[in-house]
Parts: sequence; structure tokens; C-alpha cells
Amino acid sequence: MRPALIASLLVMTTSLASAREHLVYFGTYTKKASKGIYVARFDSETGKLSDPTLAAETVNPSFLALSPNRRHLYAVGEGGGANFNGKPSGTVSAYSVNPTDGSLAMINTTVSAGSAPCHISVTPDGANALVANYSSGTVTLLPIRSDGGLDGPAYVDQHEGKSVHPSRQKGPYAHSINPSADGRFAFAANLGTDKVYTYRVDPTTHTLAPAEPASVSLEPGSGPRHLAISPDGRHAYVINELANTLTTFALDADTGALKPLQTVPTLPADFTAQSTTAEVVVHPSGRFVYGSNRGHDSIAVFKADPETGTLTAVEHVSTGGRTPRNFALDPSGRWLLAANQDSDSVVVFAVDSSTGRLTPTGQSVTVGMPVCVRFY
Repeated sequence: MRPALIASLLVMTTSLASAREHLVYFGTYTKKASKGIYVARFDSETGKLSDPTLAAETVNPSFLALSPNRRHLYAVGEGGGANFNGKPSGTVSAYSVNPTDGSLAMINTTVSAGSAPCHISVTPDGANALVANYSSGTVTLLPIRSDGGLDGPAYVDQHEGKSVHPSRQKGPYAHSINPSADGRFAFAANLGTDKVYTYRVDPTTHTLAPAEPASVSLEPGSGPRHLAISPDGRHAYVINELANTLTTFALDADTGALKPLQTVPTLPADFTAQSTTAEVVVHPSGRFVYGSNRGHDSIAVFKADPETGTLTAVEHVSTGGRTPRNFALDPSGRWLLAANQDSDSVVVFAVDSSTGRLTPTGQSVTVGMPVCVRFY
């Protein structure tokens, strides 16, 4: 065989391997057996998930985000021990990714400018990390340096207010902050105030500014937790932790305004025990939306109307473990990985491309207190 042909075949084989095989990272709580961030390999053709290995040792890396160029990974640290302006603060760490084995090398750590950071995202231009600090009710912007490291806080916004739940809404509890697909806006869900705040992102000054309108309110006692945006950018979905509901919004691409369209329950009508929601994910096709229930311990599956974005319930599927705090779809949209925090497991499901339904593959791996799943 000619050398040129051999080289061409090797390139094709490598491309196919990389297209079907992905690294997948797991953020954890290090309260028991876990030591930090774990990594495994996932085959998107077979649904095979390898046993995880420790990628970086760190305390309570409860939420992770990858840079758009996939060279860096960022993790919040709920362990505390830091200080910002005389007040307790969590931390955010930056790592460089070894794409061969998935190992992580620390670049630096900075303060999150608030206590109990629970969510992090990266703007599409890779210039800024956005952090939600749960206990202090603040959101923070951290500029990202050219080497992937983090500068200190360039912008911090303190949310104000409370709502009707007697124990969970005594003050503002920022639970997530996500950029829009074009990076012009960021949306912060606050469980304590029953609001989603909209910001304009200034990539030049590394700051956020309230949009007009600056926020949208949900039904009192909802407890908005996480937000996901449809692939076409026309709709946003907010999962409400306390009310066990999922709200569909129309998203104005010019102003960032959110207009509520529909709210649906995430639990079966006959379920009356204690449960709270956690994560919401939109299928890459935009045709399906998924939400997790902790207590009912299930994934709620919905079909999304392609025009209106409104949802129709399809099914509820047991996650095969306790407290599914987080889950993720692989890049192909053919598989879902559910992280069961209180049973130390990650369970693999096959996704039906025509109905969105989930089928357990019978495969699971052990991870100590997994609370975040991120595909590389």
C-alpha cells in the first residue's frame, strides 16, 4: 500500500475515533469517598462508559464548565475558606485539559466573590466565566486570561429580595447564570426571589449591565434553579426547584427579554411525597426537554413544539439511583448520563431520536457523590 494512502487512512481512522469517543468529566462533593474531579471515556456509538479516574484533586468541585475551545476546564469550589471584601467566599479554579488522557493541570484559583458558588458557565467568546453564589445571592464575572487562567472578579451583582417559602426563600439565593448563544446576554435564576435576571454582557470591559427589562418574575414559591436555551435561541426553559415545575419562555433575541408562555409539572399527578427538581437540558435537536426530580428520582421527558416551544409530557423514567442532581446528553444526542448524588452512581440511558424516550442500558459506574456531568 502506498505511504500516502496509509497516511490518509490513519487520519480518517483517528477522526472517526475522536468523533465517536469523548471524555466526560464529573464534578463531585468530596464529603465521602470522592477526592475531586473525575474523568471517563464515553463511546457515542456503543454507549460504553469507562470507569472514572481522578483528573484533579480538589475540594467540593460541585459544578464544571469547559472553555469553547476545550483547552480549559473551570470548577467552582464550595469548600469556602476564601475571603472577598471582608466576607466569606468560595473559589473558582482554572485547569488546562490534557486531551489524551483527560487529566487536569491547575492554572490558578481565585475567589468567587460570594459564598457557596454552585454554578459556572463560560461566555461563547471564551473571554469570561460567570458564577452564581447561592448563599450570598450574588453573581460574578471573572475575566479569562489568554493562558486560560482567571483574573479576579471584574463585576459582582448582589441580588435583593425574598419570597413566600418559609425556609427556602428568606433571602436571595442565586442558583445559576447562563449566557445566550450569541454571548450578548446572561440569564441568572434566583431561587430565593422567584426571578430570572437578564444582563447585557460587555466583552470589552468584562462587565454585566441590567437589560431592559432587568428581570422576569415566576409564580411565588417556584424557586427557579437552572435555565436552558433552545438550539434556535427562540425559547428558554427554567426548572423550578420548589414548585416542581418547568416554565417555557419566549426569548427576544434583540432585548434578552423573557416572556412566560407555559408552566408544566415535572412530577406525575399521583406522586405526593417530597421531591425537588434540579437540572434542565434541551436535546440538540430542540425537539425534547428533560428535567430531573430528586425524591421521585426520575427524569421527566417532554416533547417541545417546534413553533411555540411549549411542552407536552412524554414519560417519567427512574434514574436507577437516588437524588439525580445533574445529567447531560452526549454531543450526538443519542445518550443521557444521569448522576445520582446519594447513591454514588452515574447511569447510562439510550435516547430514542423520534420520541425522546429514555431506555436504561444496564450500564452504570461508581463516582462518589456526583453532582455535575460535562462532556468534552
